[in-house]
Amino acid sequence: MKKKIPLMALILWAAFCFCGCRMIRIEEEERRPLEYEVLSQDAVPAEVLSLVEEKKTKEFQMTYQAGKELYLVRGYGRQMSGGYSVQVEEVSQTSNGIFFKTKLLGPSEEEQGGEPSYPFIAVKIPYSKKPVQFW
Repeated sequence: MKKKIPLMALILWAAFCFCGCRMIRIEEEERRPLEYEVLSQDAVPAEVLSLVEEKKTKEFQMTYQAGKELYLVRGYGRQMSGGYSVQVEEVSQTSNGIFFKTKLLGPSEEEQGGEPSYPFIAVKIPYSKKPVQFW
């Protein structure tokens, strides 16, 4: 019995190492700016707004493809007051990935208070099969 335990542990370890999830590593190389359009809430497709509504209470990030366009959406979850906004810091690409960096900006002292808000941003880029890295 005692001899079987190390053997089973070795088999489980090998199965864990050689099977399971696959990680995609985006190799770093010089990033090139990618042309994008920040969308007003009225310009975001209804399907995307529906998904945002489902996810808005917690932080989220998602991509949505429609035709020849790819939508990158980043939400910051429930904030205790209004007046928050989201700023795009970078939309760029390499030969094997797209990078989308945003920043949550807090309200000024005059804008604090009131109802909770759910800030998010949506940008539109040309469709690409490359993986998207949110940060």
